[in-house]
Amino acid sequence: MRIIFLGTGGAVPTAHRDNTSFLIESSGRLILVDSPGSLTQKILKAGCSPRQVSAVFLSHIHADHVYGLPSFIHSLMLENQTVLLFGSEETISFCLQLLDLFNLRKEKILCRVEPRVLHPEIRSEIFPGLAVTGFIVPHHSSSLAFLFETQERKILYSGDTPVYPPLFEIASRADILVHDCSVPFRYFELLPFLKSRHSNSLELGKTARAYGVKYLVPCHFFSDLDFSMEEIEAEIRENYEGQLFLPSDFSELEW
Repeated sequence: MRIIFLGTGGAVPTAHRDNTSFLIESSGRLILVDSPGSLTQKILKAGCSPRQVSAVFLSHIHADHVYGLPSFIHSLMLENQTVLLFGSEETISFCLQLLDLFNLRKEKILCRVEPRVLHPEIRSEIFPGLAVTGFIVPHHSSSLAFLFETQERKILYSGDTPVYPPLFEIASRADILVHDCSVPFRYFELLPFLKSRHSNSLELGKTARAYGVKYLVPCHFFSDLDFSMEEIEAEIRENYEGQLFLPSDFSELEW
């Protein structure tokens, strides 16, 4: 399996980080997780083919996680293929309406979008050898975290969410946790509304240690604010001693 990060930033892109999204490559298939802009170009820049994307997972319906979906499907309009679309019932309903605004489910569009609602805590096989389970997390009414499983590996993606103990119970049994880490702790004091919606690096490190997270991958950095990756890493390392990977756009994890 391989994770390819197409973007690692928060809602506001910068010159160095775009909105968070990534690819999971498994058994020759590509799974796209979250759908901000310029996906076709970024997938090509990562050395992959957009035609390999057989499923798209959307964590929730905030703009920076879904706005690129119509453009991505439009770029595949001449490809005779099916793309499975996964998310909560609210997310799927919203995104189908979004696609219909651009007439992207008409017969002239050869790329077909097949919606698949994920019901929380029900494990679903996506393809032979790859399954997913969605879990409700606090952030938005449409929000789901995703646990991707093969026979050998489990990857848990939080989406945008505060530190949430029930999710860390699941993370304790996963091989990798990709988790919201929007800001250092000091920004929770400056911007207290973030506490119910996102995670900070100090609390993320504490909680990852408490639940025995094996491999922590922070992402969704609010890079438009004034902090460095060194500050993020230092706060996590105040408590967490496990494996840690701070991704940049187009960085990869493979095992």
